[in-house]
Amino acid sequence: SLFPPSPLLPLRPRFSQMHGLRHVYDQNRDAELTGWSCPAAVGPVARELTLEQRELDRKARLTSSRELGHECEAVVATYLGR
Repeated sequence: SLFPPSPLLPLRPRFSQMHGLRHVYDQNRDAELTGWSCPAAVGPVARELTLEQRELDRKARLTSSRELGHECEAVVATYLGR
């Protein structure tokens, strides 16, 4: 918009702000489920994980994907990195 929001009206979150909250939620949730940060939060990338860690990471991504309503690991890869 060309005009800033009125200071008298409550600010409505823009789509990008709301979507950013999904990124933050998923990154925090992933850390809770795996015990380490995701690549998007400067954690290890998939090739640096052991086989056991990769399986835990896959399960965590599927869990958070379901929680976010996606049912698909590929979508949360956008939030978490690979």
